[in-house]
Amino acid sequence: MADKRDYYEVLGLGKDASDDDIKKAYRKLARQYHPDVNKAADAEMKFKEVKEAYDVLSDAGKRSRYDQYGHVDPNAGGGFSGGGDFGGFGDIFDMFFGGGGGRRDPNAPQRGNDLQYTMTIEFQEAVFGKESDINIPRTEGCDTCFGTGAKPGTKPETCSVCHGSGQQEVVQNTPFGRMVNRRACSHCGGKGQVIKEKCPTCAGSGSVKKQRKIHVRIPAGVDDGAQLRMSGEGEGGLRGGPAGDLYIIIRVKSHEFFEREGDDIYLEFPLTFAQAALGDEIEVPTLTEKVKLKIPAGTQTGTYFRLKGKGVPRLRGVGQGDQHIKVVIVTPRKLSEEQKELLRQFASVDGEQMQEHEESFFDRMKRAFRGD
Repeated sequence: MADKRDYYEVLGLGKDASDDDIKKAYRKLARQYHPDVNKAADAEMKFKEVKEAYDVLSDAGKRSRYDQYGHVDPNAGGGFSGGGDFGGFGDIFDMFFGGGGGRRDPNAPQRGNDLQYTMTIEFQEAVFGKESDINIPRTEGCDTCFGTGAKPGTKPETCSVCHGSGQQEVVQNTPFGRMVNRRACSHCGGKGQVIKEKCPTCAGSGSVKKQRKIHVRIPAGVDDGAQLRMSGEGEGGLRGGPAGDLYIIIRVKSHEFFEREGDDIYLEFPLTFAQAALGDEIEVPTLTEKVKLKIPAGTQTGTYFRLKGKGVPRLRGVGQGDQHIKVVIVTPRKLSEEQKELLRQFASVDGEQMQEHEESFFDRMKRAFRGD
């Protein structure tokens, strides 16, 4: 007994630890070292050590004697013992990962899996909403055997090996005591039942693959990457369990002219030099129509104008965003002689001195090398 670690040290606690502290420490360490979770070579030994410490310190009488005598209890004859059985405190793995501290019924109803579907829509469809039918391949309960997996007129039989529990106990005697590990029953595969005559439709699985048509309503204002949840449209449940959910991921195509930021729409609109300098009234496109926009004289390139309420309907609210027009002044690439003369006169009146270059880039290079 002399080589045993102090029980408080094993649980990482001081001797003034409360019952709640002991329970919390045990649950944490049991989760960490349980052999079904931790595959390290020393995991079983550490789990056994943690459980033994907990069995003593969680019992008021044993803890009192341990505090007084240490590992050798004169009233116990052979020292303290934590039981040496992994199953002594119930199935620890089920306690932490299955919930409730009891064994899971392998024949209990089971919820179906969730499904995910990616749906690509046009820019305008995201703005104004859309209704569409989609076909989803999913697993549903077999209509022939009603999910039992057995041939009509027969029924599954309780497994003779695990007696319906779905688990087998494997007992091992180790230097640290008697250990009991629970594993899925090899005879029934952990189902707790054996089907001798399988359903001809589903081959005993209790479920079949089907294509299901689902009507989808895309709300106005939805954006790229949005996720829609359709309750109960996922995979069918097992043994009468509820169906899972269908999650639809929205992907929105880009638009040729419009860009979206949140509920606002942005558009670049070209202006001529004359329109920007003299001012003008222009027609610009919106998501629904063309509207008139007044351009004041002297407008600079890059100026933004706002059309209130001409953006995207707000998905979770009332009203709409705005549309922003960015004007870009376009410089003409080719001018007639008359246009050039008018621009020369404009520059002269404005006091500018202009140098016109008609020669090409290569002509300028040749002239530079000649020293002209």
